[in-house]
Amino acid sequence: MRTSPAVGPGPSPSPGSGSGPGSGSVEAIRRGRRRRIRRRRTAVAALTAVLAALFLTSLCVGHTVYSPYDALRVVLGDTVPGVSFTVGRLRLPRALTGALAGFAFGLAGATFQTLLRNMLASPDVIGITSGASAAAVFAIVVLGLGGTQVFLVAVPAGIGVALVIHLLTYRQGVSGARLVLVGIGVGALLNSVTSYLLLRAPAWDVQEAMRWLTGSLGTAFWDGVGPLATGVLPLSAVLLALGRPLTALQLGDDTARALGTRVEAVRLALVLGAVGLTALATAATGPIAFVAFLSAPVAHRLTGANGSPLLPAALTGAVLVLAADLIGQFAFDTRFPVGVVTGALGAPCLLWLPTRSRRTRTRRLEGAR
Repeated sequence: MRTSPAVGPGPSPSPGSGSGPGSGSVEAIRRGRRRRIRRRRTAVAALTAVLAALFLTSLCVGHTVYSPYDALRVVLGDTVPGVSFTVGRLRLPRALTGALAGFAFGLAGATFQTLLRNMLASPDVIGITSGASAAAVFAIVVLGLGGTQVFLVAVPAGIGVALVIHLLTYRQGVSGARLVLVGIGVGALLNSVTSYLLLRAPAWDVQEAMRWLTGSLGTAFWDGVGPLATGVLPLSAVLLALGRPLTALQLGDDTARALGTRVEAVRLALVLGAVGLTALATAATGPIAFVAFLSAPVAHRLTGANGSPLLPAALTGAVLVLAADLIGQFAFDTRFPVGVVTGALGAPCLLWLPTRSRRTRTRRLEGAR
């Protein structure tokens, strides 16, 4: 009796063979993920290259223009006649201060905005920079301090104001909207204190305080670079290391805990790090307007909704400060402090961003229908 060969289901396709009912969707998801990662890496590389170019331009351009080769020799420690003093003693500390302060402002702003899920939750909106500014003005016009002494007064004041705002808004957790409202009120109160101090101060002290309040790199020298770098570099490293847990917190506390995130400890570290960066940068340069507010939205437009926004936002902040400083120095007949330029550029962006977000949200809703 002849038997027919057994007919079985046949070998199942291997997971990597690309066959199967869902293989097309899986491959499309993988392609999309690779494309988003490539876009993010390209944006970070481009921002780094632009930052390096602006930094080098800040060293080379001035009343006297030097070659990039001579400027780099000075940075590396060589003595170049006719170049070492101007580049090494004047331009290099100014460029370092601008880059560090911009990096700190951008990183702190992105941390607050991401953690509280509110674009308005920026240090210059919720009163932290106002606290450091009021303390610095008090140190200048009342105590007669200057330089690093103002730095030492402004940093703890900014941290103290942040603590007060946190205590006023804490009610079984911190609400982003509540923190913004309380921060705006505290900032308005501190701005009133600053105005009162300026009205009672001598003319020379008022001029010095107003130059600082505008946000300027004109008083940046080596004695301020050391304290700024000592604080900004370790705090930035901590915040950047917490980028993945910060992304998990956006999914909600319960989901973050399920993913292994220590929610309270991570949130506390993020807040303390962002407050410290804001206070340090404000104490070094004054409250440079809109850098902390705009860095994260601009970085988001460059990288897309992919990964942690912290590093792109920090690089964007440094680019904004150095670019605004160059514009303020050389684009007009009169030299303007960096805060004037960022304020002039930031105000239209402040009006444009909510409109852009509303249009994007409307298009998504229409697409969903």
